[in-house]
Amino acid sequence: MDLKDSIYIGQIAKLHGYKGGVSLFLDVTHPEEYIDMESFFIEIDGILTPFFVESFKLKNKGFAAVKFQGIDTEQEAKSLLKKKVFIPETELRGLDESNFYDHEVIGYEVEDVVKGEIGKVTAIADLKQNPLLVIEFKDKEILLPIFEGLIVKVDRKFKRLKVKAPDGLIDLYLN
Repeated sequence: MDLKDSIYIGQIAKLHGYKGGVSLFLDVTHPEEYIDMESFFIEIDGILTPFFVESFKLKNKGFAAVKFQGIDTEQEAKSLLKKKVFIPETELRGLDESNFYDHEVIGYEVEDVVKGEIGKVTAIADLKQNPLLVIEFKDKEILLPIFEGLIVKVDRKFKRLKVKAPDGLIDLYLN
């Protein structure tokens, strides 16, 4: 599998125990969506290498205790530390038109139902308590908190997000 066909979901943060377990930081909005994964791809020396999951237990704050098949010692697990973890893009579940995966909306044009065109998504600030859409508009940065009801429509064909920002929020950035 190539990097272009994969989605970054996190990295191996630290050891978990002494029998080959690791702590996987899931840099995603909904870590619970990855509980049933049978395998992950870990980037080792620029090559995505498959590792099959023996056990997976979601912990707090986006961390999961993971044991991979064939990784049975602390020394073997140490070789995975700080490595990036990916899944095949084909593993992503289909979403309706009011939800999106963070990576897919980078570069999308954003239109507010009241203000009209407000710029282009440059990033998702994946803050656990308050994730934000980072939008660039005429050399300014607009930050919109992602909450239930913000996204009106995700138009994947035309790469556009239609949003309903809280009253007055966009004006704070434009004035």
